[in-house]
Amino acid sequence: MNLYLRLFLLGLRLRLAALRPGPRRSLWDEARTPFRVLPTDLDTLMHVNNGRYLTLMDLGRYDLLHGSGFWQESARRGWYAVVAAQTITYKRSLTLGERFTLHTRVLGVDERAVYMEQTFVRQGAVVARAVVQARFLRREGGQVTPDEVVAAAGGAARDLTLPGWVHEWADAVRISSGGSVR
Repeated sequence: MNLYLRLFLLGLRLRLAALRPGPRRSLWDEARTPFRVLPTDLDTLMHVNNGRYLTLMDLGRYDLLHGSGFWQESARRGWYAVVAAQTITYKRSLTLGERFTLHTRVLGVDERAVYMEQTFVRQGAVVARAVVQARFLRREGGQVTPDEVVAAAGGAARDLTLPGWVHEWADAVRISSGGSVR
């Protein structure tokens, strides 16, 4: 339930931001989504549950995609995004009532996917950082190529070359098309 409340509040914030004069955020910009730790975010150790970070990351990606207008453009084209893989590293804990910001940006693309970096920041210090591999799919079936995504976003406003370790990670976590159990 708390996710729906946060989604509603984020949607309201995005609608109000769209009414302000000035240029709209680009898909290539960074979204900064503010949060406060709620009781429902905590685990038995009284810090934010590791799975809750992944849920909050969904909201950060929604902020970037919706705030840039790409969410609407994707819907118009019959596309939707799915998470194919992700990795996260935790450095510090977040506890009840603390304010933090989730920074979300497109890290780059390869021939198969779009990669985003999401960083949780409290008072200027990194709490956790994740890399998410996302793919865009067509509602009628099939995949959208990263080149199509870049073109739909108006072209790349910056270099979208991925760091080498991200390529290595993506190759290492890829599940073969056979998908058999070892």
